[in-house]
Amino acid sequence: MERFNRIMLEEWAYARVHTSETERRAALPGWLHTYNHQRCHTALGGHPSASRVPNLTGQNN
Repeated sequence: MERFNRIMLEEWAYARVHTSETERRAALPGWLHTYNHQRCHTALGGHPSASRVPNLTGQNN
């Protein structure tokens, strides 16, 4: 959890200057999607975290 918090601060909260807290909050969903679906994680062999969740899209019934 500590690593996630550090990465979130570095890559979302303070990665760019936000003109307001509202703007910063608006950027969070996009950052979370990138973090979970596109960002490679070394602990997962270079795969995104979403790759570890079976049937994430709900297509398999």
